[in-house]
Order: sequence, then C-alpha cells, then structure tokens
Amino acid sequence: MKARKRIIPTLLLFVGMVPAAGLAQSTAEQEARTRAANIATWPDAARSLFGQKTTPAHLPPRAIGSYARGCLAGGAALPLDGPSWQVMRLNRNRNWGHPILIDYLEKLARDVPRITGWAGLLVGDMSQPRGGPMLTGHASHQIGLDADIWLTPMPRGRLDREQRENMPAVNMARSDWRDVDPRHWTPAHARLLRAVAADPKVERIFVNPALKVALCREPGDHSWLDKVRPLWGHNYHFHIRLACPAGMASCVPQEPPNFGDGCGAELTGWVERQYKAIFHPPKPRPGPKPKPKPPMSLDALPPECRQVLAAP
Repeated sequence: MKARKRIIPTLLLFVGMVPAAGLAQSTAEQEARTRAANIATWPDAARSLFGQKTTPAHLPPRAIGSYARGCLAGGAALPLDGPSWQVMRLNRNRNWGHPILIDYLEKLARDVPRITGWAGLLVGDMSQPRGGPMLTGHASHQIGLDADIWLTPMPRGRLDREQRENMPAVNMARSDWRDVDPRHWTPAHARLLRAVAADPKVERIFVNPALKVALCREPGDHSWLDKVRPLWGHNYHFHIRLACPAGMASCVPQEPPNFGDGCGAELTGWVERQYKAIFHPPKPRPGPKPKPKPPMSLDALPPECRQVLAAP
C-alpha cells in the first residue's frame, strides 16, 4: 500500500509533464522565464534562495542531507569542456557537485570512447553551486551526487554556446512509449549503462521504463540491472546517482537496491501506467483548480544548509 501511495503522486506529476515532453531539454529562453516566475511567486522558498547562488560555499566538501532534501558544501565545478565531454545548458549553472562526483564523471568520460565508440559524453544537469532545491525541474540533485548524462552521443566537433543552450536531445522511447526507438537506441547505449552499473560507487541509475524494457532483453547475467530503475522522464538522458561518500555522516544514504532486476511484473506495471498517462490521461475535475502546494522551505532542509547558504 505504501508503494502504491508513492506511485500515484508521481504518476500525476508525470501526467502534468506530458504536454511538455521536452521539459528537461528546455531552451535558455524557456528556462529564464520559468526561473523568474518561480522567484517572483515564492521569493523565500528554498529553491529561490539556493537557485540564485552562483558560487559555491567555501567550506570543506560535504554532501548534507538526502538526495531530495539537502545541500552541498565545498562544491566543485566540472569543466565545461574536456577531452571527451561537453557540458550542456550552460545558463543553468548546474555543472557542480561533490569532488567525488567530478572525479567520477571525468573518469567515465575518458572511458566512453572505448566502451561505446562515441567521441564522448554530453553532460546535463548535476547540482547547483550550493546544491539545494532547484528553481526548475528535479526533486533530487540536491547534495552534489547526481548527474544527468544525455543519451545523445557527443559529436566529434565542439558545440558552440547557442547549440549547447538550445540543441534538443534525442528521445529514445518509441512512439507508443512501450519500448525503445530502434532508429536511435543502439547496443552502445546498453554497454554504457552496464559499465556505469558495474562501478561500486554508483548507487542508482534511472531510465525511462521504455528503456529498461530494452535493457531487460540484454543477454547474459542481469544482476547489474538491480541498480537500473524505471522512472518517468529519463527518455532523453539517464540519471547517475553516487552513493554517499564513506564516513560522511552528514549524507543520508538511499536504501540499497534489494529487489532484484525489476524485469518482470514491476516493469510491466511502469510501462502500462506510463502508456495510460500519455494516451489516456484522466479528465480534469470540474471546478477551480486547487492551489499549488508551496515549495520546500529552508526550514525543511538540514540546519547545516543555513550555514551553506550564508557562507562566502
């Protein structure tokens, strides 16, 4: 029953996002409008306070709190360009993370040409300079241990700023959202996800249910799929979540995956709920729309986040 209670609000959120299927890939202009509106509506919300910080807190590196309710001290920036990566959506200033995440991504990007044959990775949202709730998108990404990696391979040439701000990513889901689109999904995608899952530092990988359908068809051992969980969205990118750094008491770990590869009835349920949400959404209830729930307040975060927010 508890699992069902978690699924229903998430499903309703997904239904609301369907008309804007490219939300995670919004352009610079769209992003700026939404950020400004959110700040004006809730200026004292935690997302407004953290979302307007443009520099990290000069404190010892710490992931504070949980992935969806926390902040980041001593954040480091992933360089915008590397030998085998390029950061996308530069205006968001979300290429920040705990130094452990930066080291991990740089190593992964160096290995990508060998694993996939691609030139490298396009890196999407990581965290804000001080972590915390974001003004647009993402309930998690708050403690510097999450990163979105585009499923679009990095091109051989360098993208200019306009392309990085506005170039759309490729939707890997088939038109019926029950499987991958064979025009875009390749064996290299599966090899990359398998390699990411094999790293003991990786706690979770989130992909769209349609993508997990393809991964469950992969031959051989499926034990690596216990880390790969279906989640709404994630058809343009996959989400890497690192485990809390060893000995970091301020970081609240996620429960280890202990529910098998998830390739049976669980996955079928995700696929069918997604299909229904997109093609047969519930009719709006008559009457005025309910008032939106206020966003997370600063008091809802760990007390140390006030120090992070106030630090030089």
